Amino acid sequence: MLVLVVDSSTPAVTAALVEVTADGVTPRAQRRTVDARAHGELLAPQVHAVLAEVDARPTDLTAIVAGLGPGPFTGLRVGLVTAATMAQVLGITAYGVCSLDGIGHPAAVGEPVLAASDARRREVYWAVYDGAGQRIAGPDVDAPAVAAQRARDLGVTAAVGDGAHRYADVLGLPLRDEPRYPDPTALALLAAERIRAGAPGEPLTPLYLRRPDAVAATARKSVLP
Repeated sequence: MLVLVVDSSTPAVTAALVEVTADGVTPRAQRRTVDARAHGELLAPQVHAVLAEVDARPTDLTAIVAGLGPGPFTGLRVGLVTAATMAQVLGITAYGVCSLDGIGHPAAVGEPVLAASDARRREVYWAVYDGAGQRIAGPDVDAPAVAAQRARDLGVTAAVGDGAHRYADVLGLPLRDEPRYPDPTALALLAAERIRAGAPGEPLTPLYLRRPDAVAATARKSVLP
């Protein structure tokens, strides 16, 4: 089963194709560009590029997996709208996975880890994963010092993700180099059981965790002196 994976929850805009079989998940093609200001411009061409690389068409897809965030409002919705629209047009199922799971799950090899991405405003989106890669806290958004204390309370011994590197001095935890951003193969692996079973999809509800920076005005202003 050929599956498209998209994630735009971080500055990294990612599109990938994986093959989901009864035995596992195999990466087939991937494009990633780190540019926090160009999610909308980058994602569609990257989807086209990964399909072209394996000589596939959109109609060859069995399902779509999308990173749900947490992430900033504008960037995150690009991936989710793309996934939802393609799924509807193609008549296939879309599945959502917490984007931090794509960082923490593959990094937690036998010991608890803190996965963190940059939330701006001097905060991080974070979650904690046990040694088997299961999420045991989060996702949440806090100042790095708060996330670090919560992580230590849960016995975390390492941190991973772009947010962890950005605030390494505050977190005070040993860093794992990779993955810096959500790993599309890991996202697909976490959805693989649902894909194999042909489970019904679910609404791709974004994990914003806080209100957008720009909000509509709630009161009228007088234009008279």
